[in-house]
Amino acid sequence: MKKSLLVLCVLGISTALIPTFAQDLHTQKIPLDPTVKTGKLKNGITYYIKKNAEPKNRAELRLIVKAGSVLETDAQQGLAHFMEHMNFNGTTNFPKNELVNFLQKTGVRFGADLNAYTGFDETVYMLPIPTDSSGLLEKGLQVLDDWAHGALLDPAEIEKERGVVLEESRMGRGAQQRMRDKYLKMILNNSRYAERLPIGKDSILKTFKPESIKAFYKDWYRPDLMAVVAVGDFDVAKVEAIIAQKFGKIPAVIKPKTRTEYTIPLNGGTDVAIVTDSEYPQNVIQLIYKQPSTKEKSMFDIRNNIAQGLYNAMMGQRMQELTQKANPPFLYGASNYSDFLGNLDSYTSIALAKDPSSVETALTALLEENARVQKFGFTAPELERAKKDLMNQMEQSLKEKDKTKSANYVQEYLDNFLHQKPYMGIEAYYAFLQKNIGGIKLEEINALAKKYITDKNRAVVIMGPEKGKDALPTEAKIRTMLSQTNSDLKAYVDDVLDSPLLKAEPKAGKVISEKADEKLGITELVLSNGVKVLLKPTDFKNDEILIQATGKGGYSLFPGERETGIMTSYMLQSGGVGPYNQTQLQKFLAGKTVGVEPYLNELKEGVEGSTNPKDLETTLQLIYAYFTEPRKDAEVVGGMLANQKSYLENMRKTLTPDKVYSDTLNAVLTSNNPDRRPLTPESIDKVSLDRGIEIYKNRFADASDFVFTFVGAFKVDAIKPLLEKYIGGLPSTDRDDTYKHPNIFPPKGRIEKTVYKGLEPKSRVTIVISGEYDYNPENNIQIEALQEVLQIKLIEALREEESGVYGVRVSEDVDKLPTGHYRFNIGFGCAPENVDKLVSRTLTEMKKIKDNGADPKDIEKFVAETKRKTEVALKTNGFWINYIDENTFLGDDLNEVLEEDKLLKSITVPSTKAAANKYFSDENFIKVILMPEKK
Repeated sequence: MKKSLLVLCVLGISTALIPTFAQDLHTQKIPLDPTVKTGKLKNGITYYIKKNAEPKNRAELRLIVKAGSVLETDAQQGLAHFMEHMNFNGTTNFPKNELVNFLQKTGVRFGADLNAYTGFDETVYMLPIPTDSSGLLEKGLQVLDDWAHGALLDPAEIEKERGVVLEESRMGRGAQQRMRDKYLKMILNNSRYAERLPIGKDSILKTFKPESIKAFYKDWYRPDLMAVVAVGDFDVAKVEAIIAQKFGKIPAVIKPKTRTEYTIPLNGGTDVAIVTDSEYPQNVIQLIYKQPSTKEKSMFDIRNNIAQGLYNAMMGQRMQELTQKANPPFLYGASNYSDFLGNLDSYTSIALAKDPSSVETALTALLEENARVQKFGFTAPELERAKKDLMNQMEQSLKEKDKTKSANYVQEYLDNFLHQKPYMGIEAYYAFLQKNIGGIKLEEINALAKKYITDKNRAVVIMGPEKGKDALPTEAKIRTMLSQTNSDLKAYVDDVLDSPLLKAEPKAGKVISEKADEKLGITELVLSNGVKVLLKPTDFKNDEILIQATGKGGYSLFPGERETGIMTSYMLQSGGVGPYNQTQLQKFLAGKTVGVEPYLNELKEGVEGSTNPKDLETTLQLIYAYFTEPRKDAEVVGGMLANQKSYLENMRKTLTPDKVYSDTLNAVLTSNNPDRRPLTPESIDKVSLDRGIEIYKNRFADASDFVFTFVGAFKVDAIKPLLEKYIGGLPSTDRDDTYKHPNIFPPKGRIEKTVYKGLEPKSRVTIVISGEYDYNPENNIQIEALQEVLQIKLIEALREEESGVYGVRVSEDVDKLPTGHYRFNIGFGCAPENVDKLVSRTLTEMKKIKDNGADPKDIEKFVAETKRKTEVALKTNGFWINYIDENTFLGDDLNEVLEEDKLLKSITVPSTKAAANKYFSDENFIKVILMPEKK
């Protein structure tokens, strides 16, 4: 028997289902993207280098170490992750915290940009770096080189970092962790993976000797287990030379320790775990079919992956349709085949049931949908739509090949090094797809269901609240359900409709005025129905157009109807539009890049959209339909609301510490205003679909107060006829509307409150300082600077010096409407015994800024970070669509973004001192603390 046929038999797929020409693909090697420069240094380090100018003057650097927690000895549990931390706490060229300090001065943000993660099998360090300043790229590669072999592992720094890592461990505790600990060994078949969670064991983290972590670093941070990735706007030859010069000096290990490839054994049976917890509020079902993983070694494997993707797409559509029925069996459901862990893949079905008594219904739905595909297969129209969608996605990727961000590429090379996954490049992949997708037949896809869904190597995990334990199905019941097949199971009915999206062609309007802002590149059109259109053509993407349409009013104009107002958008989207229900609409749009979502919130209503030049007209038709032909589907909405009510009832029965804390904080900050209370089951009882439709039609009946913004790949003159027809044809009553702002802001005075909830020894702290505010660009930039310098100082103080937190977050918010208000939020988690000390230290750091102003080095960091962030943002459609829409709604000057350099120069030590004294007020001070329940 030929090897190719043997492989097919092992996979459980009949070779008769595979065309002969496709079977021959097994002899064809997968071509790797020729634009990627790869190599291996003499010491064993692998490198990947690719020139990519998006974003301009930036590079993405990665150091990949093929070593994670699975390699730890019993005495080292948690030290792979601890080692990752230590690489930020002192290396040969960057002692102590100089690494973070240096990078922040270049505009790289700690956490947001500079980061790392530790997994079971790998540790990955991430560094985005500017390339437009002399020596910065080389300095960035020096950082990677230091991480690779220059960690100092100073015992004093290790002692300081213990507290930080222990706090990270503390923040991960809770219901999820407790339940995971109960079922993890089962689904991982008592393998090494089940014993080596990356966070490790607190007992070891507290007591390990420095020699233990130094041993891990010496054994596993070595050239033959490392790869360097560099993608960005640079000279490839120069980067290759730097890598060779720096990393080539690392000596090869003479007798390396064997790097064991751990596996997860398959036991052939079915495992069932039913786990509950008093603090877990949801009801989750996981149905896992484990299988040996397959490696992509030939073009035949690439073809198999395409078939797998088509299967996943069709199954995903069916699962989504179940949530769109009149009586949905679950709140959310999904099924797909993907990587699992280690040497395994899995076909996994997941559902979120509305309450414990519905878990059996949800599990039945998962089993029946899988059985339906096994028994009847998919339909030809389903496959055709899935193929259209895939071809459209890949066509778009091909068009954007020179506008793809560098960060998107690095994952491909990481997967190649760690998992031997090939990186073909979009041109080769698209060409292969075009040639081969037509040959992937329905019978072949349907055969995958029999491969994926078997009675071997299964695991079922049911998670729910302790209070609902008696309503959950027993293990015996679950096993019975798995063994039985519904004899009444019927084939899937493909609900499709082929009708015009619009009943009648709109009566087109005209452009009655046009003016251009050359500085901003924005053209303003006013149409005959009063609609204002702002157009910003860009070349940031080749095949993307973003749309925002905003009108003033929202559900604030309907006092006493908040609940219906909040749910109106969901109810209308659930109904579909025009002649199409929600399911039919998704199928109608197959193969098109059309995304349109109407929304209604408290102060405004509008539409958000995304498309490309080819599908712009269809998108505008859909926008017109949402304005003029919203569709009512009482059965679907009734099912959605019933599920939502049950879910909220269940959440109320199991109040988690985080839920109680956030609700308390919300009540304090809003003075328990009914217009800010979280939704409850009683809220759902107040929702009326008929009234929701009336509110929606009222808000969308007059387009004259809407501002439409278009940003992306178009020419103004070319899209004018479409705008006149579909936007100019919208209804207009020329009413003068605005919103009724509720004016709900944090109360004045000092408020301190402590919430006692939770089993774990962990606390949360939130400090809010607020007050009235003169909203203008000059003050706004001072507030932003104050937020950043305080964030820097609190990370240094609470994390690096006190070792009392894993992270601390400082955020600021300024409001212009209805009058100016500002708000600072400071939040962190910590040990209960450290709350008072860390709050005191926080206030001390704030007082230092009030007394002395910001540290000049911190101002330098803020200015650098802001400039770098803005440089990149200004070259994205997403920034401009939101900036234009938000500033227009607020009535702010659109030229403000062009004044940033001037505004940044106003940030000085005296200005930050004045701002701190003005905004770090003791008068309006709120502190809410979460403490564990008293024993």
